[in-house]
Formats: sequence, structure tokens, C-alpha cells
Amino acid sequence: MPRLTLRGDFINRVYRPHLENDRRYQIYFGGAGSGKSVFLATRCVLDALRGRNTLIVRHVARTLKSSSWNEVIKAIHRLGLSSLFHISKSESIITARNNGAQILFAGLDDVEKIKSLTPAQGALTDIWMEEATECAWQDFKQLDKRLRGRSRFKKRFTLSFNPVYREHWIYREFFHIWQDGKTFAQSESVSILKTTYLDNRFLAPDDKAALENEKDPYFYQVYTLGNWGVAGDVIFTNWRVEEIGEDQPGETRMGLDFGFSSDPCGFLLLRYDRKARKIYVLSEICEKHLTNLSLSRLLMPYAHLGSIACDSAEPKSIAELRSLGLPVYPARKGADSILHGVQWLRQQQLILSPSCRRLREELSCYQWQKDRDGHSLPHPQDRDNHLIDAMRYALEEDMAQRRAFTGDRRALGL
Repeated sequence: MPRLTLRGDFINRVYRPHLENDRRYQIYFGGAGSGKSVFLATRCVLDALRGRNTLIVRHVARTLKSSSWNEVIKAIHRLGLSSLFHISKSESIITARNNGAQILFAGLDDVEKIKSLTPAQGALTDIWMEEATECAWQDFKQLDKRLRGRSRFKKRFTLSFNPVYREHWIYREFFHIWQDGKTFAQSESVSILKTTYLDNRFLAPDDKAALENEKDPYFYQVYTLGNWGVAGDVIFTNWRVEEIGEDQPGETRMGLDFGFSSDPCGFLLLRYDRKARKIYVLSEICEKHLTNLSLSRLLMPYAHLGSIACDSAEPKSIAELRSLGLPVYPARKGADSILHGVQWLRQQQLILSPSCRRLREELSCYQWQKDRDGHSLPHPQDRDNHLIDAMRYALEEDMAQRRAFTGDRRALGL
């Protein structure tokens, strides 16, 4: 690394110890304007001069240019190091001239590019996932496998974000070492640093005032105070968790959404109290890599309770499950069935058994799709919704209110 003379105040004091942080998993979270992205961009630049190869990712590729890319470029210029780097904007690659180490950029929506990205020399030593709460757990797990190969440096996976809801996978994966009210925690492999605008001495006075005067309670908690909250644009807020007795009123309903490798198979056992408009979720199954035979064994204890509504997109699986003795039938679905089903479910009260952890996570994360400018669209996102889909299938007949006119298809085995 070339000999550099940097002023002691080139980054905020709170981040200085983390220039040499070598924990495998590093979490930098908190409020808006805390300077965490500026610090991490600066560290990437200095790390490249040391020989580290870093991949910087965001959920959508086109957002990189206006965020992480710009932060890294500004860090290079701010430190007066422009002559030490070759910047290829067309390839989204920044290369250190002294050793060939690179800073690479990619969006998680460009799977093929992610697969093919590799530094020109040496192994990938660092991954920085910016705005990590936008990314899926599967993305994190796949990227984590990319940190392999011989290197004199310890591998590091860094996540930075403003916190959202505690049911998020990041909270589940890493925050078991965290204590509310603290600003730092670490274990042998994980470090977590929380910062807010108060830690950023470079923040403009008007930006500071805007954060302090925020009126929206959710935005104040998350973006001003940097606290975990409840997602502001979640679709379902009409649910709660409580113990459910065996004598709970209502009619039994069951739904099944198929999955195998990348998506899990999801099953729900419900009771629906039509008069009170309450849906009681008694139990769930949510597993990957289930063959139809394995699935049938898990579902058989429920077979005596009634028929199971399934995703009609897999008629072969439905036929096989029926041959194995399960009372399954295809849901109708049809045009606008997802939006109609979601809107209907929003009008009910959802009461979840404490054992239904995966459904709780889905309900906490399920949001409307966004347009290019971040505005909500009247269409639910199509991810992390396997148990929600199973719930829609289970209650499809109730939504359509067809029973009084055509009878119950379950009784006919259809």
C-alpha cells in the first residue's frame, strides 16, 4: 500500500475503530444521515489500496450509480487519491493501480452478472450489501458462498441499512447478540454498530433539523432514532399473536402452496368464524425440498379434518397427493384472484398461534409493489408469500360466497 497521510478527522470518530474490523459479518445500521455509507465507501477505497477485492451490491442494479458508486467516487476524490485508481464507468469497476485490486458493483436483479463477476486477480475478500433490508435472505446466503478462495485477508460480509421491522431476516440472523439501548455489540464472528445523525459531524444543519422535526411516528423512529420499527407500507396490519383454544368457534379450512427448491412448500390449518370475521391460524408447515411422498406424510394427520385447497398450477402434484390418500383439490384462482384475496383478507381479523412463526414473518414483510420512483402500486409483491397464498386458497370459497348457491366443492372432492 502506498504511504498515505490522512487527516485524523477524515471520517467520523465513531467509525474509526471499524477501519480495521475483521469480523466475518459486519452490520452498520441506524438512522438516516448517520454517515455509514460514506464511511463504508471510504473504507472500500483504502482497502483496495491494501489489496482487498470488494463487491458492492444492491437489490436493483440501476440504483447503484446514484448511491454506492457515487459515494466511492466521492471518497476517492475527497481523499485526493484519483491518480491511484483507474475508474471504468462502463464496466462499473474501479481498479487500484498499485496492486490491481478492484471494487466491483452489481445489482441482485442481474443474476448472470453476479455469477460471472470475479476480480481480475486474487480472491473476492469483501462484499458490501448496501440497503440490505431490500434484499432477500436467499441473496445473502448465495453471496456469502462467493467469499471463498485463498487470500491473506480475512473474508468480510458487510450489511448497511436503515432498520425496518424486527421480523426481517437480518434481525433473525444476527441480532441475537443485540441489546436495545446499546450502540455496539460483537461476537467472535459478528459486529453490530448503530449510529444516528448525532454521530455525523459533517451533516448539514438543515438536514439535521429535518430529521429532528419529523412528524411521522414511523419515520421518526426509523430514520431519526435508527430504531427497528414496523414496516410503513406492509399490506397486513390486521393480525396479532395469541394462544388459540381447541374449542375456538368457526369452520376448518386448509390450504397448500407448492414449492420445492428455491421456494418452500406452505400449508396452513385454519378456523374461520364467518360471523365474527375472524381467521384463526392453528398450525403451519413451511419446508423446502419436500417430495410429494414426504409432503403427504406431513399432511396425513390433517386429512380427517376436511379437504385441502391447493395451488392449481400443479395438477400433477395434486393428482399424486390424491393417489396417496389426501383429500386435495385445486383452487380456482383466476383473474385478479391475488388482489381480490388480499383485499378480502385485509377485512378480516387474523389471529395466529405462537407456533406460526413463518406466517408471522410473511405478514410482517408483505408489501405492495413499487414503481421506478418508489411509489406503491395496487399489486402485492410476488415473493415471501407462500403461506399467505396457502391462506388465500384455503378461504377462496368463503371469499366468493358461492356456498349458498352451488354447495361446497370440498364435499364433491373437487
